[in-house]
Amino acid sequence: MAKLLALFCLFSYIIVLSLCSVSAAIDDNQDQQVYVVYMGALPSSEVYTPMSDHMNILQGITGESSNEGRLVRSYKRSFNGFAARLTQSERERIANKEGVVSVFPNKNLQLQTTTSWDFMGLKKGKATNRNLAVESNTIIGVIDAGITPESESFSDKGFGPPPQKWKGVCSGGKNFTCNNKLIGARDYTSEGSRDTVGHGTHTASTIAGNAIQDASFYGLGNGTMRGGVPASRIVSYKVCTWLGCSSDSILAAFDDAIADGVDIISISVNMGYPSPFDEDPVAIGAFHAIAKGILTVNSAGNNGPEPKTLESVAPWILTVAASNTNRAFLTKVVLGNGKTLVVRLKKPVFDDLYYLVFVSLNPFLNMKQGKSVNTFDLNGTMYPLVYGKSAVNSSACSVESAEKCEEGCFQESLVKGKVVVCNSTDSYEALANGAVAGISLNRTPNVAFVTSFPLSALSQEDLNSLVSYIKSESSPVATVLRTEESFSQLAPVVAAFSSRGPNTIATDILKPDISAPGVEILAAFSPEVSPSSSVYDTRRVKYFVLSGTSMSCPHVTGVAAYIRTFHPQWSPSMIKSAIMTTAWPMNASETGFVSTEFAYGAGHVDPISATNPGLVYDLTKADYTAFLCGMKYNATTVKLISGEAVTCTGETSPRNLNYPSMSAKLSGSKSFFTVIFKRTVTNVGTQNSIYNSKIVLNHGSKLNVKVFPSALVFKKVNEKQSFTVIVTGSALDSKLLLSANLIWSDGTHNVRSPIVVYKSE
Repeated sequence: MAKLLALFCLFSYIIVLSLCSVSAAIDDNQDQQVYVVYMGALPSSEVYTPMSDHMNILQGITGESSNEGRLVRSYKRSFNGFAARLTQSERERIANKEGVVSVFPNKNLQLQTTTSWDFMGLKKGKATNRNLAVESNTIIGVIDAGITPESESFSDKGFGPPPQKWKGVCSGGKNFTCNNKLIGARDYTSEGSRDTVGHGTHTASTIAGNAIQDASFYGLGNGTMRGGVPASRIVSYKVCTWLGCSSDSILAAFDDAIADGVDIISISVNMGYPSPFDEDPVAIGAFHAIAKGILTVNSAGNNGPEPKTLESVAPWILTVAASNTNRAFLTKVVLGNGKTLVVRLKKPVFDDLYYLVFVSLNPFLNMKQGKSVNTFDLNGTMYPLVYGKSAVNSSACSVESAEKCEEGCFQESLVKGKVVVCNSTDSYEALANGAVAGISLNRTPNVAFVTSFPLSALSQEDLNSLVSYIKSESSPVATVLRTEESFSQLAPVVAAFSSRGPNTIATDILKPDISAPGVEILAAFSPEVSPSSSVYDTRRVKYFVLSGTSMSCPHVTGVAAYIRTFHPQWSPSMIKSAIMTTAWPMNASETGFVSTEFAYGAGHVDPISATNPGLVYDLTKADYTAFLCGMKYNATTVKLISGEAVTCTGETSPRNLNYPSMSAKLSGSKSFFTVIFKRTVTNVGTQNSIYNSKIVLNHGSKLNVKVFPSALVFKKVNEKQSFTVIVTGSALDSKLLLSANLIWSDGTHNVRSPIVVYKSE
C-alpha cells in the first residue's frame, strides 16, 4: 500500500499534484545546491556579453579557474541571469553583489473538450465569427511537459508556412518533427520534447488543437474536439517531467519564448505556494514578456478550497481559476433491491462545490478497444456484494483493517469475482485479490480522474446506506454503471480544488482574475503514458479527460488569442481587461472567503463579449515599475528589473494600479473605514458615447460606494477618462469580505469591475 500511495502522489498531476512536496534541486555534492541568480533586464550596451559576465561573476565568487561544472544555465536573450551550483556562503556573497536582484533555490514546480468551448459561446465552424488570417499568424508558446507531434490535433494539413516573425527552432530531440502547425519545440529536461506525461499535449490541444470529429475517451464525451483558436500556431517549451518543473528550466523557456516571437504564453505550472515576485520564476518571466507585449496566462493552483492558497499573484499575469461546464460523467451503484446510489452529495449536481465523479477502466478485462466500447461498465451484470471486513483473513490483520481494505487483509476466495465495499478511500487491495469492482469513500471533491479498475466513490452517508443494505440481505448484489449527463441551464461553480485568495504578496490586487472550465475536460493525450498512470494499465489513448486549473488556464489562453485576432494592436493589459470586465457574474455558493471573489475573481470568462468590451483598463511597463516601487522595492532593484531609470517616490499605492478589479486589505481596529481607488479607462467602443456608473452590492454587503464623476463622456475612440471610487463602511469582519460591482454602461456595453474590501486576521 505504501508503494501505491507513493505512485499516487507522483502520478496524480490531474488534481493533487500540490500534495507532492516541492523540493530544492540538490546537487550530488551535499554542500552545493542549484540557485537561480536573477539580474533583471539585459543591459542595453552592445559590448555587454551575458555569458562572459556570468562566468566572471562565478569565478570571482568561487575562486575556481573553470566554472563549467558550476554554471547550469545562462539567461541571455530576453532578460539577464543564470543558474549555478553554489554553496550557501557563495549564495550569500553573490546576492550582495551589485547588479543582482535576487538569488533563490532552484525548485521543482508542479503541473496543475468537446463541449467546453461551446459552453462558453465559442461555437465551432461558421457559427462563430473568426479572423482566420490573423489567427493563422498568431503564435502561442506553451510552457509545459512537451507535446505529441503526431497527434491529429497538431496536423498541419491546410496550413501555410510559419509566420515571418517566427525566430525559433525545432529542437525536440530524437524522432521529433515539427510542421507548419507545431512550428517549434525546445527541451530543457534532457528527455526531448516528446510528452511522456500527457499534460502538455492536453493543454496545447485545448488552446489551439485542430477540430477532430468523433473524439472521445472510450465513448465518454463523444463529439468534435477542438481548441479555441485552431488556426493558430503552437510552440512547445518542455520544462516538466514526472518529477516536476524546475525553476531554472522555466526561466530558460521564458527567455527563449520571448525572443522566439511568440504572441501569448500559456503556463499551467505553479510553485505550490506564493512567493515574492523576484523569487517566482513565472512572475519574473511574465514581467519581461509583458514588457515586450506578450501576455502570460497562468493557472491559479490546485490547493483549494482553503483560503490564501493562490500561487499566481503578480498583476502582470492573467490568473485563472477552474469551474465546471454543463456536462458531468457519473458513476452509479445499482443495488439488487433497485436502489441507485450516485456520486453526488445532498444538493443537485453543479449546485454544490463537493461534486465528485470517478471515471474508471479495468485493464484486467479482455475487451476490444474503440470509441463505442465501454470498458468501464459491468454491462448491467449483478455481482455479489461484500463488505471488506467480511472477507478478512483473520490471521493477517484485524477486522478494522479489513474494513478499510488495507494491504494483506483479504482472503482471496472471499473477494474474487465480487464487488467489494471499503470504508476508506482505497480499493486497490480488493482488485489485487480478484474483485470485479470496488466501492470506496469520496477522495477528492469536484474532480474526475481515472483509475485502472471499475470504481465508484460515495459520500460517507451513501456508503453507510450501502453497508446497511449488505447487512440486511442474505445475498446482496450490485453493479456499477457509467453515465454521462448534460445540463441545458446551470450557473458555473468554482471547483473545490481551485486555489483561493486573498493575495498574500500583493494584498491590494484581487486574485484570481477569472474563472474558466477546468473540470472533466476532454483533449488530446500522449500515447507514452497510460490514462490511469497505473503500472498495471497497459492501454494507450489519443484523448483523455483531465481536471485542474491546468485545464482552465489554456481555455483563457485560447480566449486571449481569439480576442487578439480582432484587436492585434491591443496591449496585453487591454486583452486582460476585456476578459475580466465582460465576464459572467458568479455568485458565492457558500459563506466565507472561499466561495466569493477570492475564488473566481471577476467571474466566468465570456469569449464573444470580450471581443467588444466598450472600455478597457490599460497598463504599461511604467505602471508596473511604479507598482513595484509601491511594493517597497527600492529604486536600484526596480531599475535592474526594468532596465530603465526609475525614481521611487514612495507615494504610489498598489491599490491604485490601473487594474480591472479593485481590492483593499484593511488593518487596524477602527470600525469605520474609507477606501479610495483611482482608475482610468480607454474607449475602444464608439465615438460620442456616454457611460453612466451603477453600483451593485454583493453578498449582502453594507457598503456605501460613490463614483466621481458618475458619468464619462467620450468624443472619440481611444480617448481616456479618469474617475475615483470612494468606498465607506463599518463593522468589517475578519472572516468575511464586503464586495460590490461597478458597472459602466452606455446602453450597449456593460463594463463590470468587482470591488472587494476585506480585513486582515
